[in-house]
Order: sequence, then C-alpha cells, then structure tokens
Amino acid sequence: MTPPRPTRWLALLLSIVLAAAACGGGESDTGRPGSPGSPAPGTSPGGSPVGSPGRSPDGSPPASPESPDASPGGGEGTFQNPVLERNFADPFVLRVGDTYYAYATGNLTFNIQVSTSENLVDWSLPREALPRLPRWQPSAKGLTWAPEVIETSAGFVMHYTARDVQAGRQCLAVAVAEEPSGPFVDESDGPLVCQLDLGGSIDSNPFVDEDGTPWLLWKNDGNCCGIPTRFYMQEMSEDGLTLSGAVHDLGVQNDRPWERDVIEAPTLWLHDGTYYLFYSANGYNTRNYAVGYATSDTLLGPYTDAPENPILATRAPVGSPAGDAAGPGHQSIVEDDDGDLWFAYHAWDVALVGDQLGGKRSLWLDPLEFRDGKPIVDGPNPDPQPVP
Repeated sequence: MTPPRPTRWLALLLSIVLAAAACGGGESDTGRPGSPGSPAPGTSPGGSPVGSPGRSPDGSPPASPESPDASPGGGEGTFQNPVLERNFADPFVLRVGDTYYAYATGNLTFNIQVSTSENLVDWSLPREALPRLPRWQPSAKGLTWAPEVIETSAGFVMHYTARDVQAGRQCLAVAVAEEPSGPFVDESDGPLVCQLDLGGSIDSNPFVDEDGTPWLLWKNDGNCCGIPTRFYMQEMSEDGLTLSGAVHDLGVQNDRPWERDVIEAPTLWLHDGTYYLFYSANGYNTRNYAVGYATSDTLLGPYTDAPENPILATRAPVGSPAGDAAGPGHQSIVEDDDGDLWFAYHAWDVALVGDQLGGKRSLWLDPLEFRDGKPIVDGPNPDPQPVP
C-alpha cells in the first residue's frame, strides 16, 4: 500500500481536533465540578443534600434547630396559617423577653417539643425539651402530653402529663430548667397529682392570680373509662413545684351536646375582673373538636358555660380541599409587643383528620378580642392576616 502523503495526515489530525471541540462546546465553567458556580459534591443545585429538597440524604429534616419551618405567605407584612406545619399538638406559647417559646406534646422522636420564634409566625424546627424521663414513667415515646411552662424562683417550671406505669393512668408531672428552651429535668419519684379513682389527671394549666398567688388547673381523665370529666384547681407553692391546700371543683362538666364525652385543656384568663375558663371538648381526632369557655366573678367559681359555645370550631364543610382547618383546639393565650392577644391552638388539615389517616395537628394562630365581655376568636382563619 502506498504511504499517505503528509498533507493527508494534517487534514486527518485537524478533523479530529474539530470533532473534539464540537463535543465539548455545550459545557460552561459553572457546570464543572469544583468551579465557583457549581453545587458542592453530594448536593442538588439548590444546595440541599441529595434526596428530597431541604432534607438530608436519609430523608430526615435538617439538624439545625434554627431553620424556619413556617411559610407566612400572603405577601409582605402578612402571614397564613398554619404557622408551624408539623405535628405540634397541644401547644402552649410562653413569651420570655423578645422571644416566644412554643411547647407541644411529644412524638415518636421527642418526649416534649419546643420551638422558638421572634414574631409568633416564623418558628424554628422543634427540638427536645425533656431529654430524660423519671423511672416511674415508661421509656417509650408518645405518652408525654400538653406541657405548659411558668417562670418561678426555681427557674422555668414545666407542668406536663405523663404515664404512671404502675397505675396504668395518665397523671400530672413537673420538670425544671434554667432556660426556657430546656433541657428540663424531672427527678420525681412519682406523679404530682393523679386522681386514680377518676381515671387519672391530665392537662395542667399554671395560673397566677392578680394577688400573685400561683394555682394549678387540670382535668380528670374520666373519658378513659366512662367517667364524667371536670376541672379542678389547687394552690401551688411559690416555686411552682408542689401543691397544697384543698382541691377545688370548678363546677364545669361535659354536659352539653357539643362537648360529648370530654372537656379538657383548661386555660384560665383574667380580663376586666372576670375569670374566663377556656377549654376544649369533643373527640380530639375528629372535626368536631372545638373550644368554648365558662366564666366566674371569683377565682374558685363556680363557672358558668357560655351560651354561645363553642367559640372556635371547624368552619370548612366536609369534603373541602386541603388547606383549611378542622378540629381546632387545645388553646393557649399569648400577648404580643403591642398588647394584643393571640389564640394559639392546634388543628388538623380538613382533608386529613386523624392520626390513623396520617394527619397532623399543626400550630395555628388567630387574634383574640373581648367585645362586651365576650371573647371573640375569628378563626380558624386560613387567609392572609397581619403579622403580630
């Protein structure tokens, strides 16, 4: 065979170079690993770990407790409910300085949840507030409920509901922390209160009267075993750790059709000389769960149910699309910088009601006003409203 001429070799070499250049012509500097505009190894273009956006590779939420988990929406200066779209049941909000602390019933990860916010709308990811349980309680998660916190000479005192393993009933417990975010410590040898003959005791509510005397409210857990449910109150020590004196029955029982088998979650509030006892009623895992109130001119009652009850209930019709609330309840009241009152409570999404369906009780927030001696809560409100 005759050897190729040099000009033919040059032509062949030139064609190879041009072909290689054509293959790489679509790549920019920002698409190369390690260049200034490229994602870090193991992340998506948005900066999240590979997997679901905003989640770690194993699908769990990011570890940072300060990452916001609320979507205020609605435009600048407004927010939309829910303000914390996670399973955050039985919420209680405490203001300390310029920070709000929200506590909630435990889940399969935490014994008690705590989240923080600077504006009542943007909340941090919940984290553990009560890392260890005392020996009289079970080690399994899911039986520590309804925490409420008060600041006393002992520090920050958390009253919560827990399981007495030997008695087989839910009872009242107390834990203490140096900081409002915890960690709270419970070194008790047994429950603070447990009315075994009345089904147990749940849903603590610390209240400080206008003369500075601290009290504790709760309900008997009679709905566990076919016993009527009522509210009780007993005086607390100055440090909030012990109870003394007589136990007072406040005269309120589940005896109204809207309440059905249970009243629970007492919240006592003093306004213009009248004591308002807010409470929730009906099945927590139904759209019929709702909030009402009773009043008294004296601290120890008896309290009288309001004829307009319930004042906060499901508005969305059955079959409504996702995004609205159902079964609102287990309320707490918090005052903002301007002196305005807010009703914090949990609610299911109307399209997914109940634990058995995979629903979650998210944190909702609506304003509370008193008009002609009556408390008014304009909710559940899923529409944009002004930020507190």
